[in-house]
This record gives sequence, C-alpha cells and structure tokens, in this order.
Amino acid sequence: MKKNVLLGTFLSFYLVGSYASYHIYKQQQSHPVTGDVARLLPTKVKEIKHGTTEKQLKDWVKTASQHHEKIAIAGMQHSQGGQTYYPNAIIFDMKQYNKIIDYKPRQKEITVQSGTTWNDIQQYIHKDGLALQVMQSQNIFTVGGSISVNVHGRDIRYGSLMDTVKSMRLLQADGSIIEISRKKHPELFSLVNGGYGLFGVILDVTLRLTDDEWYEDEVIRLDYRQYTAYFKNYVQHNPDVRMHMARISVSPNQLLTDMYVTNYRLSSQNTSTANEPLKTEKIVALPKFMLGLSRYSDWGKDMLWETQKAYFLRQNGRPETRNNVMRSESDFMEYESASRAEVLQEYFVPVDEFASYIDDLREVLSTEKLNLLNITVRYVEKDNKAVMSYAKDDMFALVLLINQKKDHQGISDTQRVVRKMVDVTLQHQGSYYLPYYGYPSKKQLEEAYPHTTAFFNLKRKYDRNETFVNLFYKEYGKRRTNNSYTHKA
Repeated sequence: MKKNVLLGTFLSFYLVGSYASYHIYKQQQSHPVTGDVARLLPTKVKEIKHGTTEKQLKDWVKTASQHHEKIAIAGMQHSQGGQTYYPNAIIFDMKQYNKIIDYKPRQKEITVQSGTTWNDIQQYIHKDGLALQVMQSQNIFTVGGSISVNVHGRDIRYGSLMDTVKSMRLLQADGSIIEISRKKHPELFSLVNGGYGLFGVILDVTLRLTDDEWYEDEVIRLDYRQYTAYFKNYVQHNPDVRMHMARISVSPNQLLTDMYVTNYRLSSQNTSTANEPLKTEKIVALPKFMLGLSRYSDWGKDMLWETQKAYFLRQNGRPETRNNVMRSESDFMEYESASRAEVLQEYFVPVDEFASYIDDLREVLSTEKLNLLNITVRYVEKDNKAVMSYAKDDMFALVLLINQKKDHQGISDTQRVVRKMVDVTLQHQGSYYLPYYGYPSKKQLEEAYPHTTAFFNLKRKYDRNETFVNLFYKEYGKRRTNNSYTHKA
C-alpha cells in the first residue's frame, strides 16, 4: 500500500513537471528571445518571420496593422542599440529576401532586394570590372540594414551611402508600396536613409556603381598633431588618393598619440581587375590571438599595436583592387563570452578639431577604466541631406571597439564613460553614430542631432499607429503617457 502511494505521488510530480516543462518549451517556441550581436539586450518577441516574397511581406504588414501589432525589421543585427527588435513585436528577418532584380553594367546600376549583402553584390558585379561606391568596412551586412543606418566608408569622394542610392521601394504601414527618391517623395527619402526601420520595409534598392580600380597602398606613421594638416594638404583634394583610413594607438604606452595612415592611391597598373580574385580571409588565428591578448592586459595592447603597425607599414606599395580594399577581414573579431561583450561607439569631429579633441578624449580615458581595444579613423564629407545626418561638417569619424562586462555594473560603468566621451565630442562641435548601444542621454541625442524632434514627429506622421518600432524608438522617440515607458536618463 505504502509503495503504491509513493508510486502515485512520484507519477503525479512527474506528470506535473513534464506538463510544466512542455508549457515552458511551447512558450519559448511561440515567444522567442532575440538580440543583437553584443547580446546585451535580450528581448522576448512575439514571432520571427523570415520574409522571402513581396506578397508575404505585404500581407504580414496589413495583418499586423489591422490587429494593432508591432513590427521590427532585422538584417544581420549588428546594430547594437535595439534597432532590430521590440518587446512582443513581430520581427521581419530580411536575410532571405536577397535576390538581384536588375543589373545594368553599362549604366553602372544594380537593383537588389534589401536582404542582399554587399558580398552578394561584389560577387555579381566583379566580373564586369565594377565596384560599389560606398560600403562599410565589412561586406557581410545587408543593403537594407546599411541604408537604415546610412553608413559611410573609406572613399573620400563620396559621403554617406545615401549619396549612392538612386531610388528604393518602400512598404508602408498601410500595406501600400511607393517608390522614393530625391524627386519622388523626397521627404521620405531623407527619412528612410538613416531612419532605422521606423518608416516601413525597404523592399528593393537601385544603387549607382563605379569602376573597380587598381590602388597602391601608401602607409605612413604620424604624430596625432600632424594629422589634420597632413590630411588637408596631401589627401583631401588629391585626385590620386581614392580611399583613406587611419588608426590611432590605444596602447597605454602611446595612448592616443601614435598613428599610422593608409592611403589607397590610384595605380598606374592598367590590367583588368576582373581577373583578380576577390580575396577571402586566410590568416585568422594569429590576429585573433593577438586581439585576445589585448582584451586582458595592457601588455597585450602594447604588443598588438606594435605588431599591427609594423605589419601595415610593410604593406607600403602593395597593389589592391577597389573591391578587395572594401573586403576587410572580420572573422578574427568574432568574440564569444558568457560574461563580457564587445560594443562599438563612433564619434564624428570636425577635421580642424581633431588634435584638441584627442587631447580632451585622452584626459577622459586616462582617468576612467575602459577596456578600449581599437580606434580607427575615417573621413566623412559634410552632408545634411538625411534628416538624421551625423556629418554636420567635414568630419573625422573615430570608431571605438570596447570590451565590457555584461552585468549591471559593467553596463553602468561603460555608460558613465561613454557619456563623458560624448560630452567631449559635443564640446568640439561633433556628433555620434546612433546604431550603437543607447548609452548617451536624450539630451545628448538632441544636441548631436538638432532635428531629432522633427524626425520622431515625422515618423508618427507617416506611421500614425506606430506599427514600425524598435527599442531605439522606445528609448528616445516614443511619446510618454502615464502608463508608458519612462526614459532612463
């Protein structure tokens, strides 16, 4: 009798436990958790839909609008400020929406679906000796995602990506599809470029292309105080210098003093670039190991800087095609850690402010603990065509790679230092890039982007029911009511 009671009790607990486990499993399946590459903002969403056809996307938007559901749009999810998801929203994963629709090599134009990656395009146009005009340093991202953050690249002749977009088709919250360009719906065009997915689903895009060319690497070591004069006198208006970037030391021994610059000068080589293979990443282990050392010791940072600088100085005179210059290595930067994450910040400062800005930035970094791994510098020409333009002047863009703890204290510490760095940037008439973790305050956002209020008001004009949303909008732009989210700053 006693054994039967024990057996019955055991079976009861087993059945209850099994039901509970199954219930939790079903909830997880129906309400998946998503996040960006930094994994600092895990968010439970209602559903993730993988769009493959225009009809699918259109039907999904109409249904969501009718049922007052929220939509967030995702590509590779490297935007770290929550721009690709929202609590209990339907996520449109656009990576499979990636067909080449039209290609006109003679006119140097290509039309692609928004989930197409830059690598897809390079593979397609390389045979005809053509290249992209603007692309960020890695080619792994989707066209739609890059337009949504209005990226810039290394080419000093072009500004932001918006300058190379001829037109695009946009799926709006009411299910209608319109073509937008500088002539058709120009206001929407200036909002969608750098609009972070808040105005609709970018369906397809027509991009202007350029010739693939042979370049010759020119690598020069400089003191940071020489950089502005060097750039203005030798690079900015030099027709032979097509692309440019620089690195400045984060090594404790030479913190923000030592630099080297790389110019990609037009080569006299006149052989076809179509016969030059697109490069792939071959050497990953060594740079990955060196970067790993720099994460955990000042000695590692010193060694990485000296090794990196020596390596690139030896590349002086190396021939490269434009397409290959735009295919920067990224595999060695992949990072997995249960307790730490790597986040980006990007600050824009006027060219003439560079040296004094670096002095003030160094003062902050000398007194604060921030595990800063790398800073690259690029040039961005003044551009006010996008409503949320970051280039209020001819600017240097400094991209900072930061290693931080994932816990509350780690996030709080990084936020404190970032806000100090943003303050310094603003004091030098600069701005900061928005796709990264939302450490800056709303006041800092409004100072960096004077059209912020107009931008969010126009979002609600074109999307009255706020169908398209994300955490960036929730944090900085959503109107507050008695029951709504309150901004942390």
